[in-house]
Amino acid sequence: MRFLSMYKNVERGVPPTEQEMAAMGALIEEGFKAGWLLGTEGCLPSALGARVRRDGERETVSDGPFTEAKELIGGFAILQADSKEEAIELCRKFLAVAGDGECELRQLYEASALDAPSPCAEQVQPA
Repeated sequence: MRFLSMYKNVERGVPPTEQEMAAMGALIEEGFKAGWLLGTEGCLPSALGARVRRDGERETVSDGPFTEAKELIGGFAILQADSKEEAIELCRKFLAVAGDGECELRQLYEASALDAPSPCAEQVQPA
């Protein structure tokens, strides 16, 4: 199973130290070699970003920084795990290196997952 892990944290306003970069680099290298890490990227500060929103016919674009948000997505990873529990353990391993923040974990759609009964299938009834 593949999972998307979105790392949310409070923007520090300073780049990571060389020691922090080295520790994260070692974890990323370990993950790729072991096969549980399929892809990962960090995000630049929100001051360089934008939010695009649509509500009916109305569209708005807001430039960063996003000071109203307590936590922002600081990066993401695509994980390969045999279960949700294993993916949670991988997030714990990441947070031990990254520090404060949280990982929102979402299973990604795969063809094999479509064969399994959906937990939402009983809630949504066709009209």
